[in-house]
Amino acid sequence: MKQFRNPLTQILQALAGISFLAMVILTCWQVLTRYVLQNPSSWSEELVSYLFAWMALLGASLITSERGHMNIPAVVERMPDGVKTGFSIFAEAVAFIFSAVILLYGGVQITSLAMGQMTSSLGVAIGVFYVVLPVCGILNMVFTAMNIYDILKGNMPVLPGEENQEENQKKGEA
Repeated sequence: MKQFRNPLTQILQALAGISFLAMVILTCWQVLTRYVLQNPSSWSEELVSYLFAWMALLGASLITSERGHMNIPAVVERMPDGVKTGFSIFAEAVAFIFSAVILLYGGVQITSLAMGQMTSSLGVAIGVFYVVLPVCGILNMVFTAMNIYDILKGNMPVLPGEENQEENQKKGEA
């Protein structure tokens, strides 16, 4: 799975990074036009807000690939290994269902509805910016399916963050 996961996460990191860089440049442009040129740029503000949404959703997909979403393992970590595995797979399944229903299905619905509406400053269909919802839904579904596979095969720690705890313990012993 790593041969598929790693290039995909690198692409997502690059896209999120490009989004962030574009947001910084556009925000600087906006400040320049507003305070120096005394002629504010409305399109840049609108584009920054859409890029922020893209960056956040792409970042959420990256976190899904790493199983880095917030969790409170206080109870689960005290359970037997088989139960831990079951809870981890259940958590991934919930994330898969959420991604399928909310992001993919809901994202397709809202994107279709928004294709008829134009943005006020950019003159682009709003649905173009909403297409990130179903794209991230598919990405999250792929990542959660890979996570489940890796958990079952023993290629991934049962609880998120366990590899970091093991590394920290080894560093502490050295």
